[in-house]
Amino acid sequence: MKFPVWFIVVFMGASFACAESTTADARVYFISPHAGQMVRNPVTVRFGLRGMGVAPAGTHIPHTGHHHLILDAPLPALERVVPKDERHLHFGNGQTETVLNLKPGWHTLQLLFADSGHVPHKPPVVSQKIGIFVVPDTMSPPSPAP
Repeated sequence: MKFPVWFIVVFMGASFACAESTTADARVYFISPHAGQMVRNPVTVRFGLRGMGVAPAGTHIPHTGHHHLILDAPLPALERVVPKDERHLHFGNGQTETVLNLKPGWHTLQLLFADSGHVPHKPPVVSQKIGIFVVPDTMSPPSPAP
């Protein structure tokens, strides 16, 4: 089937306009836990995303990327590769949730969505930083018999 040139131009223009606004309007957020929530270990953290797609690291598809969870730390430099350590967790297989075992007390969580090479998108797609409180396990193991 042959399409008239004007149709192709309009279609391509609309595609680029949608793609451009998708990146600018993208949003990453926590499905759970919620800000201020008291939780027990293990803590299941679920990631939400709107306006972009999730793809494994190394997948070069426009307007896609993967999640990074920033734990008890400020955001890293947004023009560089996201560090990979105990405070900057990578989900390069396209995961949208994780299970954490955290020390009792307050913790901060923030999501940063990055491209196929672990570099944050421009403009950056970052969640609000939330605080959660991990309740100590009230059950202690039985003491050994004398």
